[in-house]
Amino acid sequence: MEGWPIPLGQTLVTYIAFTAIIIARYFLIVWPIHWALWKRPAYKVRARRLSKREPTALTIRNEIKLSTISAFIYAAPAAIVLEMWKAGSTSMYAGMPEGVGGWGWIFVSAFIYLFAQDTWFYWTHRIMHHRKLFKWTHEGHHRSVQPTPWASFSFDAIEAISAAWLLPVMALFIPIHVGTALALLMIMTINAVFNHAGWEVYPDKWVKGWWGRHIITASHHNLHHTKFKGNYGLYFRFWDKVCGTDKGLV
Repeated sequence: MEGWPIPLGQTLVTYIAFTAIIIARYFLIVWPIHWALWKRPAYKVRARRLSKREPTALTIRNEIKLSTISAFIYAAPAAIVLEMWKAGSTSMYAGMPEGVGGWGWIFVSAFIYLFAQDTWFYWTHRIMHHRKLFKWTHEGHHRSVQPTPWASFSFDAIEAISAAWLLPVMALFIPIHVGTALALLMIMTINAVFNHAGWEVYPDKWVKGWWGRHIITASHHNLHHTKFKGNYGLYFRFWDKVCGTDKGLV
């Protein structure tokens, strides 16, 4: 493979930098959202509360601990693929898209990546709920029976490993613009934070309309945390509906 092997020293530097960036991004995004929803008087919050009780310090500490550990795991495949891209060994590309086809592929590729990630997440998530696997793969995340924004990346190590490699490996084979990849990372982050917020931040007319019928929001995912079964999807309700595991909305 062209550009392989990648320089070990530079990859290590990139890995350390990515780990620091992921952790910093986590705190910079989660802290203000948590403050806006949970630290202000309820009458000032323009959102619908879902959680039945206030989050405890123990719950939040567990969420932060697991999210920090996950950052070290997510950074590894990202660092490797970035160095491979710099060496010309991936399908990532930069520069201004050319023509209608170039711009069209920006949106098509984004959907392909999101749907692939949603599919992978649904099936691995559902498998991890098997009684023989749950304790080792997914129990840490479900210590947050009533999740907070800090739970957005609170995964057990095995779950983090299962999720971290997919998009970087796809970038080796399926062309994606660097800007699209960065946009997807932001979508992933905001989606995870909002869906674990303990509040429904989207307007009720969205949640009860087309958006909520097809796109997962906190009203959908919060039931997964309180009921433990069903509502396994990440972005879309598609697989839950197809497989009969959609439990509706709070």
